[in-house]
Amino acid sequence: MSTVLTVMTDRAEREHVAGREDRIGEPIPVLDWLRMALRWLGALIPRDRRAHRLVQLQAGLVLYGISDGMLLMSGLGANPWDVFHQGLAEHAGIQVGTVVILVGAAVMLLWIPLRQRPGFGTISNAVVIGLAMNATMAWLPTPHAGWLRWSEMLAAVVLNGVATGAYIGAGMGPGPRDGLMTGYAARGHSVRVVRTTMEVAVLVAGWLLGGTVGVGTAVYAVLIGPLAHQFIPLLAIKAKGGLGSSAAESPADQNPRTLAGRIRVATE
Repeated sequence: MSTVLTVMTDRAEREHVAGREDRIGEPIPVLDWLRMALRWLGALIPRDRRAHRLVQLQAGLVLYGISDGMLLMSGLGANPWDVFHQGLAEHAGIQVGTVVILVGAAVMLLWIPLRQRPGFGTISNAVVIGLAMNATMAWLPTPHAGWLRWSEMLAAVVLNGVATGAYIGAGMGPGPRDGLMTGYAARGHSVRVVRTTMEVAVLVAGWLLGGTVGVGTAVYAVLIGPLAHQFIPLLAIKAKGGLGSSAAESPADQNPRTLAGRIRVATE
């Protein structure tokens, strides 16, 4: 009897081990996962004027990263979020653009309790801007003369306004930080209060961490609202029905004209 039980136990163990080996030997379905990811990303891109939107979105994000890099390299101050990014980068010992990517990913996690849905532009924003900043700060020479620093700072602010109009006008979702603002605003909070609170908080934290606060910070705060208010409607991609680029397919907080109005109110 014991011999029979031993044989049965050995057979069961061999079958169990063989089953595990078969599962281990199965190839990881990487291609299936890749197809699922591509389908998910494709679903985030509006079908209307898709190529136009993609080109304008990526161009706007690259220009945004270039302008942020130029503003930092002028040494005259940066926008509040980049003061924060710069301060973190100095302590972490990594490039500012890399910090931009990491902070963007962290901010997107805060969208979850707000039930915000990212667009393709949101994900691109979190990555492309940081990469463009790293490239700009690696290849662009640092200005030393006073007039060069001022010229670079002013050019960066104007270029940032154009870039804002381009990437928001593509109608493919707000950036992680803008989406956090509009998410809180959608819950009944004042856009002005939410934006001011967020930007003052990151500005103070960045300054305490060693980020550069200067005249460029003030110039950016004064000019970016009016610039964005002009360029967002100007660069908004119209849907075939004649509506704004996001009105036909996206929530109201992604409509370029709605966002332009919110930026104007928040900066007045």
